[in-house]
Amino acid sequence: MLTDQASALASTFSTLTSGQLFNVREMGLLGWLLVDLGINWVGWAVAAAFKTEVFYDLLGSASFLTLTAGSLATGGAAGARKFLVSGMVAIWALRLGSYLVTRIAKTGHDVRFDGVKDKPATFFVYWTMQAVWVFVSLLPVLFVNGAGNAAPLRALDAFGILVYAVGLCLESVADHQKSVFKSRPENKGRFIDEGLWSYSRHPNYFGEMMIWWGVFLTCAPGFTSPWHYAALASPVTVMLLLRYVSGVPLLEKMADQRWGPTPEYQEYKARTNLLVPLPRIFQDTHTS
Repeated sequence: MLTDQASALASTFSTLTSGQLFNVREMGLLGWLLVDLGINWVGWAVAAAFKTEVFYDLLGSASFLTLTAGSLATGGAAGARKFLVSGMVAIWALRLGSYLVTRIAKTGHDVRFDGVKDKPATFFVYWTMQAVWVFVSLLPVLFVNGAGNAAPLRALDAFGILVYAVGLCLESVADHQKSVFKSRPENKGRFIDEGLWSYSRHPNYFGEMMIWWGVFLTCAPGFTSPWHYAALASPVTVMLLLRYVSGVPLLEKMADQRWGPTPEYQEYKARTNLLVPLPRIFQDTHTS
């Protein structure tokens, strides 16, 4: 009898496709959130054990790529919009991820985690925040990739693509300029005031904000439900985090502690925009 049951079970499994055995699409947003949390929580467990932050950004990029590729592969009917927005995220993740991983490989540490990596509970919060950031940022792409049919591309999509492209260029150029500046021995201990950094104190962050607005604008015509517009949380969250939480405030505080008392830095702050990389004859309203 056991042999017959085993044969019947084997026969049943042999007739099932991989999609029937594990239909990832049916997991929905909750499923991708669990995958995202799993990647980062495993990363936290290893990082906490070794008290290191060296692969924090690596797994952040891996999370973006995993959710993007996974949702594209399991989202049903293919379409140009799905491949486009997935490619936009992949290009950004590979570019920024390689930059951050190379940087920490050279420096050996990340100041964001000073006094944190030896406290497992606090370190866990950092890793969880990264997972939430990945998930919220990817909401527009997850909605589009999960749709049975995405709307075809139209001429108006060029605007979203343009916003993304300009943002990617700004971020890439700003990162490259800062990397080159720091590589010169004569610049050791100095703040950067050249290239895009002569117009904005954080041009890379402004580029990052544009990237996610571009992704959202390119995804929006492919939304198949009104509630998909909740994905507006993606670019808005990126803007708020960078401007008020983990980006600008942290670096501004560090810069003020390091160079604040010097006349040169005070003059630089007075004439340089905080975010928007505009010529000095213009000033954005956030100068501190």
